[in-house]
Amino acid sequence: MPPARKRARSYDPAKTRAAVFAQFGTVREAVRRLDPGQLALPTRLGDWTVRDLIAHIGMAVTAVHRALDRPAPPRQDVQVVEWPFATAAKSAEIADFTRNLAADRPDLDAYLTDVEDSLRALLAAHPGSRLLETNAGALPLDDYLVTRTVELVVHTDDLNDAVPGLEVPYDRQALAAATRLLADALAVKAPGGSTEVRVPPYAVVQCVEGPRHTRGTPPNVVETDPLTWIRLATGRLSWADALAGAKVGASGERADIGGLLPVMS
Repeated sequence: MPPARKRARSYDPAKTRAAVFAQFGTVREAVRRLDPGQLALPTRLGDWTVRDLIAHIGMAVTAVHRALDRPAPPRQDVQVVEWPFATAAKSAEIADFTRNLAADRPDLDAYLTDVEDSLRALLAAHPGSRLLETNAGALPLDDYLVTRTVELVVHTDDLNDAVPGLEVPYDRQALAAATRLLADALAVKAPGGSTEVRVPPYAVVQCVEGPRHTRGTPPNVVETDPLTWIRLATGRLSWADALAGAKVGASGERADIGGLLPVMS
């Protein structure tokens, strides 16, 4: 008998929407404190400056706007957990769009304010079931908003890395949704039940082919904190560096998941 198909994780639409606005709001507040010298700082994202990064954060949110401008597809054809695997396909196009946007929007605070106001209006006008054509495929609006928590949390971390002492906070619900989506994506990428990946307090998934444990402590365990997991899953931190820095615990012969990372890039 084949193994039972795992039921897809569900996300509370109201909490997701609140998380998107909360995380975007913390970024907006931080941007207001940045001076021209800080905006010109380099980031860990190639040749992007902090200004480019902030423009990209706004662009990640307006992906909702652009999707709603297009006709609704006839049916959903992917699950939200598949979205992380589609992010690299248009990376060059996104980089060009970001640089042009940063140049065209000198007042970043006004730009982010417009983004937030227009998103609120769009979400008030469209049901969460409205299908969107995304880079991953056709998804409901509510599911696509879950992917925006990943974008916002990941790039908030990029911003904190680039500007010493900035310390933009992470909304708990946004961090939880981002952690869970990327953990579930790992389980899709490497299906199985021999290894348990724990990211307390938000996610536990089983993955990797091999003997499946049924009770007690599993023989292969990986455990880390949410931000370290997000950095590993998005290529901001290597598996080797995480182990060397004691940022991750790994026990068991199938606990080396470095070859499965990053999940998205």
